[in-house]
Amino acid sequence: MFARRAYHNESFPKHHNTSFDKHRAGKATSSKQKRSFRDHAAVVKKFDVKSNKPDHSPPVGSTLTSPIVTICVGPEQRLFAAHEDVLSHSPFFAAICRGQFLESGSKRVNLPEELPEIFSSVLEYLYKGDYYPRLLHNKRRNTWELEDPDSKNGGRGNVESTVYSHGTGQLLLKDTMLYCTAERYGLDDLKRLALRKQGLQSGIQCCTILSSARYAYANTPDSDSKLRAHYLALIIRSRSTFKRSGTMQMEMEQGGT
Repeated sequence: MFARRAYHNESFPKHHNTSFDKHRAGKATSSKQKRSFRDHAAVVKKFDVKSNKPDHSPPVGSTLTSPIVTICVGPEQRLFAAHEDVLSHSPFFAAICRGQFLESGSKRVNLPEELPEIFSSVLEYLYKGDYYPRLLHNKRRNTWELEDPDSKNGGRGNVESTVYSHGTGQLLLKDTMLYCTAERYGLDDLKRLALRKQGLQSGIQCCTILSSARYAYANTPDSDSKLRAHYLALIIRSRSTFKRSGTMQMEMEQGGT
């Protein structure tokens, strides 16, 4: 597990196996000292009512009466279920829900290349505006922090910060994989959230930093300067660790492949 670092406050935009059993949108208990990324986003939204930008926030509190779409994820075809109007907040899924890629006669989508661990977090974000562990604002310290996994206010226990990628054969940072998935799905707020959360991690192994950086560069456009700047800063911040491990020298000798 990676250690957590507190992030000083900045303003930023708001944003199932059939999977409502393990990953349903549960009720979170609020705290006097902390509020969630979603709560902060709701406050920001109040001050943006005159904006001409369309509201793409998840339909929190809606009656959710739209049809259910079944999504088969990964080579093992794990089943997830979601409401069509929730999925449609992603341009990628909006096109699917218009019938361009749905299997004939059924609301069913196949995503054989996606990882269930990643898609589960995407779905949680679409319903709740965040994914576990949540990003919480500590009002007393005026910082953003990752949710304590042992917290009585909704903590679910420790969660791995890396995911094994069958495509690369390596462990990759989960937030980086979520960022790249959000890029494909057209979810810009999820990209910002994933990058913010990854910035709160520390103690990342050198090999994980490099493998995740390669994955990020390969799965995002060259114009994505924020992600590249993030990894450059992460490598610079970890330069002493790289030097001790010899990882960077080995990478340079191998041409960075």
